[in-house]
Amino acid sequence: MPVRRDEHVDYIVGHANDPQYLGRSYESSHPLSILQEDCERFGIKCSVGMRSSVYTLVNLHQRNQILIIGVYSDKIMEASNRGFSKMAVIGCLMVVVAMAMAVIVSADSSQPLIVKTVKGKKMCDRGWECKGLSIYCCNMTISEYFQTYQFENLFGKRNTPVAHAVGFWDYHSFITAAALYQPHGFGTTGGKLTQMKEVAAFLGHVGSKTNCGYGVATGGPLAWGLCYNKEMSPSQDYCDDYFKYTYPCTPGAQYYGRGALPIYWNYNYGATGEALKVDLLSHPEYIEQNATLAFQAAIWRWMTPVKKGQPSAHDAFVGNWKPTKNDTLSKRFPGFGTTMNVLYGDNVCGQGDIDSMNNIVSHYQYYLDLMGVGREEAGPHEVLTCAEQVPFNPSAPKSSSSS
Repeated sequence: MPVRRDEHVDYIVGHANDPQYLGRSYESSHPLSILQEDCERFGIKCSVGMRSSVYTLVNLHQRNQILIIGVYSDKIMEASNRGFSKMAVIGCLMVVVAMAMAVIVSADSSQPLIVKTVKGKKMCDRGWECKGLSIYCCNMTISEYFQTYQFENLFGKRNTPVAHAVGFWDYHSFITAAALYQPHGFGTTGGKLTQMKEVAAFLGHVGSKTNCGYGVATGGPLAWGLCYNKEMSPSQDYCDDYFKYTYPCTPGAQYYGRGALPIYWNYNYGATGEALKVDLLSHPEYIEQNATLAFQAAIWRWMTPVKKGQPSAHDAFVGNWKPTKNDTLSKRFPGFGTTMNVLYGDNVCGQGDIDSMNNIVSHYQYYLDLMGVGREEAGPHEVLTCAEQVPFNPSAPKSSSSS
């Protein structure tokens, strides 16, 4: 079976297990990047940012757990298809890699990055993951510092038989969803440390809200994030008739908790659907059927203020938000603690060191450790918690967030 030359592209930066690349071939006249993670996973000796500017055919294909990278590698594909031994295929692969390396010595070293100056500001476009000219796309993208194995470390128990969303959540869905928001600063604001901390903070919230762990659970209670994708035994349909003119409930629809940061109530499904351009008011079930959409909804919520004049969780975390005198008197400071205030209000904040707040903080600290950042980077107690904070929006009759 010959290699298919599916399409011509400017460049490829990808993982062997990325569904959009599997079994496809791409011809390119621009730099090609081979990620160090892929090299290590498949035992290939290559350098970070290995690239070539000549016309090259690159295959990202999982056959016998081998990443095939090379120049016109039809023979390797044919060998793999005929069931040759893994060692024989690896031998062919190493020849191809050697050929590629020989070409690379004299290759153009430019990066697959578009850079322009707009009104005196450096703006970048980094392709599918950070598309469109943005100051944030000049920084590292999330997949450059947070990769598949790290996602698996954080959510290692999500596909165990006792979990309730087996096979639903995955790294690819997260990165695909995050790509829409990276040009706006999600995971791309500041230096690498700030970027990694924001991803840990966001996923810390996600893990705490989708966790099914308990005190003696295997791996500890913090290892069971992304165990759920929906509320298991809803007690009501969460239809609030007060919003019948703006977000009317669809007959038969139920607006119980769904998603990575669970959405409750018709008005929240309506507002989220408007932002994502998906009819979630008529089809709230889409959130529990599509992991990418579920992550998109959660990231949108992270990036969006509840009310005008208030910070988003993102702005409160990365330091874009500058507290007013009233905020300071209310003990609201930039940092992780205020993200809880934004997302959950008085369900969690202003009540001292309660378990629900400490659980969210513990997930964040745990993920910082697993990502190699370290919990010591989380900051002092007054920044890390919201125990003493006055809620931004106290005493709402119905919570617009998960609890």
